[in-house]
Amino acid sequence: MKIVAVEAIPYAIAYRKPLRFASGEIYAATHVLVRVRTDDGVVGIADAPPRPFTYGETQRGVVAVIEDIFAPAVTGLTLLDREVVHGRLSRTVGNPVARAALDMAIWDALGRTLDTSVTEMLGGWTDRMRVSHMLGFDTPAAMVDEARRMRAEYGIETFKVKVGRRPVSLDTAVVRALREGLGDDVELYVDGNRGWTASESARAMAEMADLDLSLAEELCPADDVLGRRWLVSQLSVPFVADESAVTPAEVTREILGGSATAVSIKTSRSGFTGGRRTHHLCEGLGLEVVMGNQIDGQLGSAATVAFGAAFESTSRRAGELSNFLDMSDDLLTDPLAITGGELQVPPGPGLGVQIDEDKLAHYRTDT
Repeated sequence: MKIVAVEAIPYAIAYRKPLRFASGEIYAATHVLVRVRTDDGVVGIADAPPRPFTYGETQRGVVAVIEDIFAPAVTGLTLLDREVVHGRLSRTVGNPVARAALDMAIWDALGRTLDTSVTEMLGGWTDRMRVSHMLGFDTPAAMVDEARRMRAEYGIETFKVKVGRRPVSLDTAVVRALREGLGDDVELYVDGNRGWTASESARAMAEMADLDLSLAEELCPADDVLGRRWLVSQLSVPFVADESAVTPAEVTREILGGSATAVSIKTSRSGFTGGRRTHHLCEGLGLEVVMGNQIDGQLGSAATVAFGAAFESTSRRAGELSNFLDMSDDLLTDPLAITGGELQVPPGPGLGVQIDEDKLAHYRTDT
């Protein structure tokens, strides 16, 4: 079970249409496939989706930090030395996506070695999650049409609506159109990606007070310390800390400071080791948890559902597991399938998925 090699392979797959939200636009999944090889011939895999406008990482940066710093730090350790791995990777500041992918690839390799799924190793609460679909910026009519299509084709009944534009009426009109077009049984919540000020956020939430929203996420920046505390104190729905609370320490700061009342866990930036730490902290504090999406492909979504299904608290809410539907292609041999509004944990050891080598050869960008 000794780690003998680590690979970081950049690739790019176009989206069917640009994904637009307050913090930027994305036209292609310019990700990095991370592979961990052991002396037993086992290969663990994970995906690193860089988000430069959120965490400062780029595709080239992820490859460089893995090849130059992280790979030498873990080579020679065993798959069971996960705390040692965590300690060594934590010496390097930043780089959450690169660190998370390497961590998850090690977990995947361990599961394959032990012939056990990652979900079972983490907790094994269930084998599936309800799905929430993210709706990016568009006209009200287009967003309603997309939501209706997702409900008709995949049975999805929960939607995360991107907001944060100015004037705020652009987005409040969209949310109102979604509620009127989809009915009262559909769950809606909003994510501002830090796009509004605290006062704009308060105005928008007041305009949407009759729309039965379930959550509000990162409506204004966490750096607006007093404004955000003022905003959170007056909301009647949980305020979710997402990109402002990547680590357990940041979760503690946001919650105890009154800047959030719920937390989004994204395995693509915390890995399974860090994600488990955050989960246990949230459980101890009695916080609601949402399994978030880093605009993941199918490999990243497989990791998210593996973690989310492992614990009772993370599986209560619908997880953000469907953005791979926006990609024009993917790398897995057996594509994930959302049916009846749910995504099942892929059966098999580790993450239960395999890479199509021909597709990887076609989409990789380092050859």
